[in-house]
Amino acid sequence: MKSTKFAYNPTPEAGFDPFDLNRIAQTWGEMLTLGTEVAKTFAEKGERGEWQNINLDPFNVSGACTDALNHLLQQPEKLTERQFELWRTYRTLWDSALVKMTGGEASDLIGPDKTDKRFKSEAWTKDAVFSFIRQSYLVTAEWLMNMAAESAEGLDPAAARKLAFFTKQFTDAMSPSNFALTNPDVIQATLESGGQNLVRGMKNLLEDLQRGQGMPFIRMTDENAFKVGENLATTKGNVIFRNDMMELIHYAPAGKTTFATPLLIIPPWINKYYILDLKESNSFVKWAVDQGHAVFMISWVNPDASMRDATFDNYVRDGVIAALDAIKKQTGQSSVNAVGYCIGGTLLTMTLAYLKNKKQAARINSATFLTTLIDFENAGDLKLFVDPEQLEALTQRMAETGVMQGDAMKITFSMLRANDLIWTFVVNNYLLGREPFPFDLLYWNSDSTNLPATMHEYYLRHMYINNDLIKPDTIEVCGTPIDIRDIDTPAYFLSTREDHIAPWQATYAGSRYFKGPVTFTLAASGHIAGVVNPPASGKYCYWTAPEKSQSADAWLKSASEQTGSWWPHWQNWIENQGDRRVSAANPASGPLKSLGTAPGSYVKKR
Repeated sequence: MKSTKFAYNPTPEAGFDPFDLNRIAQTWGEMLTLGTEVAKTFAEKGERGEWQNINLDPFNVSGACTDALNHLLQQPEKLTERQFELWRTYRTLWDSALVKMTGGEASDLIGPDKTDKRFKSEAWTKDAVFSFIRQSYLVTAEWLMNMAAESAEGLDPAAARKLAFFTKQFTDAMSPSNFALTNPDVIQATLESGGQNLVRGMKNLLEDLQRGQGMPFIRMTDENAFKVGENLATTKGNVIFRNDMMELIHYAPAGKTTFATPLLIIPPWINKYYILDLKESNSFVKWAVDQGHAVFMISWVNPDASMRDATFDNYVRDGVIAALDAIKKQTGQSSVNAVGYCIGGTLLTMTLAYLKNKKQAARINSATFLTTLIDFENAGDLKLFVDPEQLEALTQRMAETGVMQGDAMKITFSMLRANDLIWTFVVNNYLLGREPFPFDLLYWNSDSTNLPATMHEYYLRHMYINNDLIKPDTIEVCGTPIDIRDIDTPAYFLSTREDHIAPWQATYAGSRYFKGPVTFTLAASGHIAGVVNPPASGKYCYWTAPEKSQSADAWLKSASEQTGSWWPHWQNWIENQGDRRVSAANPASGPLKSLGTAPGSYVKKR
């Protein structure tokens, strides 16, 4: 393969003369001024005493690292062998780089990877220097990951997963694409603008620090480009019920008739409901209305310190049960088809078991679970953030504020996909000095919510740590012990193959506890994109199988791939649950007085 020297051809910004020393001095002066402001912002945080009680090891990684190092030191011959292997690889790589730098031809040790967005610039492969930087980084990162895997052989599984995860976090952070002097795109932008990209980047950093009061809350999108109720969450409807926990939205029907059984959507309260009603083109709510459903949506309140003692009982009683009561008054129907998304599906599971115990199971005709964990034994990388020690520290922090701050949750979820949700924006916003691109999904992702302290501590302890939901009569709902094995409501489970929050193998395991009929469907993509996939988009695919299997892997082997969105497949399933058409109810003039138009007021609280 012939190596072509990458030529920098800067296109100077208007009015910029690369030999204008006054302009260069002015740029450096701006950088120093902004740098002083950044340092001042950090210092002010220290003066408030906010640095004093920071836990330097919040994820308890040090213990796993120490044990892994001791394991390696007990095998010095293996450590020496791995070091020599790395040295030999470096030698081969360096020889290849020397040939290219002197105008010769040499093959890359590691070729370009189109799926790795960090190195999409042609300079990473065509320029000998940057090709060497890229390949040496990838070689080192792979070596570190392999060493972490080998050294974890003597650790318990939880510690081994933690070591692997945080080694990956470290290698992602150290990517040469994240540093100005080793990123060819940043160098090019600096030459073109005379360093103004770095000035703009420093301004962006300062704004993020000031917005986060000393912590850099990175903007992922242009937050001025969207407004809930104007270009997001625009499906027509009315708020027909409100209490301290939630507002209930009744959406306007698409025609003169609807299915008799209303559709109640129970969204997660970790984020806001409008992920299912972003724009008309990708709104599940609008699509469901157009299919003929009488759609109702719970919009959870964004809690503050006054709700510190709210529990799962409140979310069941004042959330789902209150919604069922309101829907019955509004439509006259005593049963609904319920849809629970993520933790909303976990809540739906608890409600189903509670209603079954109370001999009221008929209030929910069918249940749909979107990327829902019920069995938390193998709940993925999120479990790495939850152990007894971390929970104790978190509980102490929540005791001061009464809530789990939404921004802290956002950082945790971003760490699960650090390259896409952290480092991409560090490079774009701070090094290239660009404004983030307007993106509705990332706006929703940044519109985070708080979590009540008592509820959140209970959720982490009884679900992630103890996995109590699958244990008969261990969890109580409103004073009633529940057993999810009693649930016989027809259920539809939708999971996504690349889910980093609710791994599909774990959601499949949860679906096997129900004794009623279960349809399991697996969609391509991840926790959000795999769910919010309208048929018109023509994206992705999904898998179905006629029967349940003993394991997730066995199910996948028997499954067949279907093209397009899973939404029509779900619609066909829900119509088969038995229904008829009735005159459509007008949410603006129903038995329950309208309290305002959709999207309501709770969703707008930040």
